[in-house]
Amino acid sequence: MPAIQVNTPSATYDITIGSGLLATLRPRIERLNQDKPFRPFVVTSPEIWALWSKKFLASFKVPPTVLFHPAGERYKRMAQVESLAQQLATSGADRDSLLIAFGGGVIGDLTGFLAAIYMRGIRYVQVPTTLLAQVDSSIGGKTGANLAAGKNLIGSFHHPQAVLADTDLLRTLPAAELRAGLQESIKAGIIYDRKLFAYMEKNAAAILAADPKALTHVVAASVRVKADVVSKDEKESGLRMILNFGHTIGHAIESATNYKQLLHGEAVGWGSIAALNVARARNTISEKDTERVTNLILRYGPLSPFKATAQKLVALTSRDKKNRSGIRSFVLPKGIGATSIVRDVTEPELLTATEAMLTLMHQQTGSKKRVS
Repeated sequence: MPAIQVNTPSATYDITIGSGLLATLRPRIERLNQDKPFRPFVVTSPEIWALWSKKFLASFKVPPTVLFHPAGERYKRMAQVESLAQQLATSGADRDSLLIAFGGGVIGDLTGFLAAIYMRGIRYVQVPTTLLAQVDSSIGGKTGANLAAGKNLIGSFHHPQAVLADTDLLRTLPAAELRAGLQESIKAGIIYDRKLFAYMEKNAAAILAADPKALTHVVAASVRVKADVVSKDEKESGLRMILNFGHTIGHAIESATNYKQLLHGEAVGWGSIAALNVARARNTISEKDTERVTNLILRYGPLSPFKATAQKLVALTSRDKKNRSGIRSFVLPKGIGATSIVRDVTEPELLTATEAMLTLMHQQTGSKKRVS
């Protein structure tokens, strides 16, 4: 499969998707850097390394230095960034060092941020191991960490030299993480690509069964959406904001539950339904399309339930990083494959939409409704 290119004012790089990429990692990095010296450092989790270290190291004559970091959104904090930076310094990392992010979204975000700030910027390569990271978080140069006040409130734009998405890595992905990652692909279809959305409707059984051909099709189509949007709007001044569909309430859900009750993609799924409710109430999307979107999100579930009130979630959206001058920016679908960015969603609207999403969650999961 030909590489998909991201082309922005500050960086141009390829996203390569395919089987067997991991075993050829070292020569690929050498080609990226030509005659420039580099010393590789791998940032990964103990779990990923236990599964894939043998294949990872196959192309390295001298093993790279490995830094371990626990997986999970609650570990994406500045304390962990400082710890990793200290390990780099102790290991003698300098400006010729190159980081390899080998893991899911948390590993990728933290490694990218570490690369952006260590010695004021060093090179890094993304080798995403989860579906969510392959289709979304590894692409576009967004890096960062969470604060107690909210998700991704600290960070920088720092693009990788390349993204190498080895689809073989998805074979060991737990079913829940596969489904969660597919919510980001559904999002890509909703906001930008009707054909991808229709493909996911028609081929749900094969995709959920992790059929290699179907899954590779979804990964490639999702990557094309992200790459095209990022190439047109690198720093999220306009168009790129559509990639945050479902994330305003989704991030609020994660923050309200201390990143412990559900996966990121699951939170995005529930957040997408809340945004859909706002759009339907405004009549910017038809009832038929609303049903199609809701049904597809739930088809790729089950989405884990969580405990939070609508009031709590709406209050947390006031800290969303997309807000401007204290005004919420919200991404709403206009149909399947098209969205708009609005800045006039009122708190009562959002409360009503979030309450409806919570009601659906309780119906779907049998959980008890929480009273504020």
